[in-house]
Amino acid sequence: MAVVLGLATILFFFDPRQFAFYPQCPLYTLTGLHCPGCGALRGMYELLHGHLLAAVRMNCLLFAGLPAFGGVCLYQRLRNKTGAAAAILRSPTLGWCVVAGVVLFCILRNVPVFPFTLLAP
Repeated sequence: MAVVLGLATILFFFDPRQFAFYPQCPLYTLTGLHCPGCGALRGMYELLHGHLLAAVRMNCLLFAGLPAFGGVCLYQRLRNKTGAAAAILRSPTLGWCVVAGVVLFCILRNVPVFPFTLLAP
């Protein structure tokens, strides 16, 4: 938790668009194509500053996935306390649906036609 807070503090004070110490996307650097994570760091920066629409504009998949990730973490924590089985998280169907959604998002955000251009950071 301390690491996450430390990283969030660094991100809050140092804009990824202005400082070069942040990692660059290798896929975008090599090919010019946007990966599913492109824009996520800038989106988190905007979110930390309260600019929700700008954050969603940077990477809408990240902000669709944040509540889902939080729900999975909460579910896992409750499961650990009660000792109940986590059948839904072990479902191959759920895993394949997530992979298919991420791949589809990656393809659509690189299509240079409206409305898909709205998905590019």
